Amino acid sequence: MSFKLPRGTRDILPADMSIWYYLESKLHAVSRRYGYREIRTPIFEHTEVFSRSVGEDTDIVAKEMYSFRDRGDRHITLRPEGTAAITRAYLEHRFDAQPPPVKFYYYGPMFRYDRPQQGRYRQFYQFGIECFGVDHPAADAEVIALTTDFLEEIGLEDVELQINSVGCSQCRSIYRQKLVDYLAPHREQLCNYCHQRFDSNPLRMLDCKKVECQEIFQYAPEITTVICEECHKHFSDVQRHLQNLNIEYEINTRLVRGLDYYTRTAFEFISSALGAQNSIGGGGRYDNLVEFFGGKQTPAVGMAMGMERIILSLHEQKQFPPHDNLQVLISAEGEKLLFKAMELAGKLRKYDITAEVDYTGRSLKSLMKYADKHNYSYVLIWGEWEQKKDKITVRNMQAGDQEELSEQQVVELMKRTTCMQREDK
Repeated sequence: MSFKLPRGTRDILPADMSIWYYLESKLHAVSRRYGYREIRTPIFEHTEVFSRSVGEDTDIVAKEMYSFRDRGDRHITLRPEGTAAITRAYLEHRFDAQPPPVKFYYYGPMFRYDRPQQGRYRQFYQFGIECFGVDHPAADAEVIALTTDFLEEIGLEDVELQINSVGCSQCRSIYRQKLVDYLAPHREQLCNYCHQRFDSNPLRMLDCKKVECQEIFQYAPEITTVICEECHKHFSDVQRHLQNLNIEYEINTRLVRGLDYYTRTAFEFISSALGAQNSIGGGGRYDNLVEFFGGKQTPAVGMAMGMERIILSLHEQKQFPPHDNLQVLISAEGEKLLFKAMELAGKLRKYDITAEVDYTGRSLKSLMKYADKHNYSYVLIWGEWEQKKDKITVRNMQAGDQEELSEQQVVELMKRTTCMQREDK
């Protein structure tokens, strides 16, 4: 029997972890600067949390959820997205009784039975933020600003922000009829996806990426022409705040996002480094979701981003994060020096330096090959010759030179180098 990964999953190997750690540290730092607090919900929930809130007719619910019955015959689903679970937690733990705004951020694995492709997996990692209790358009702009700051800080270039308003429930009912009237003569030319949604959820059709459908949608009525005065003002004010923050954007009147709970503002970040599936994240308002879960009517706005898509975009643009902590390999000759080498490693680790002792007794040539392959910054050689002089040979792997220093001088050099690396970050 051959044991292999399930389709649509991947191992994140040690060589890949530096970029994950870097991005995770940035998302924690940026979120906290904006006053968001981390929340962690279970990986699985009762199926109804997603099936009713996300939308029965969405691809996620209709095709992509990993659902099963547990031993208590409860219908359980691995979470396909974060907002529904965060909303459930918001009510269950009575955050609705706290003064607004209530601001959360989350990060973790999500699961969707989707067609695997580059940067898209069936288990994927998502970072998101949710702001409850504020209906002011400034909150929408702040969510977008946080996302923009994160993308700028990690060095991702050529990212386009697209925004739209999907209106309120009254606006959408008017727009829904206008869209159906326009598409009715073209119904037979639509793809199977759009055919299925023509009666049940016609707005979902605008999310279709098929060329034949996009050509038909080209002259479809735009929702921004029928949104009510209040929704129009909200959308205009969001744009004013974005302009005030010097955040560039494009209005995409076909943007509806893929979930049913959105109201008013919808937005998406598009990376030019990706192909047709070029979205790296997005979000919008969901002012009716808390009420749908049994709470009082509560405005809310949020955002989510796929980490695999961001990492793929960074690789395509050859943008790599700064190096990890300073890495030092110590080679000692004989048992006596091995004890001293382990003491030195302990001292260096107190300064957040990655220090390892070579226990294998490699030859000097093999040691250097090993250190070069594993990207060590320095190799410290403590042999019989060095012991006689009470020195340590310090080999700088990047510069290719070496010097002889006392143990105290080695510690001071490593501390200085670590401080310089942190300043560069």
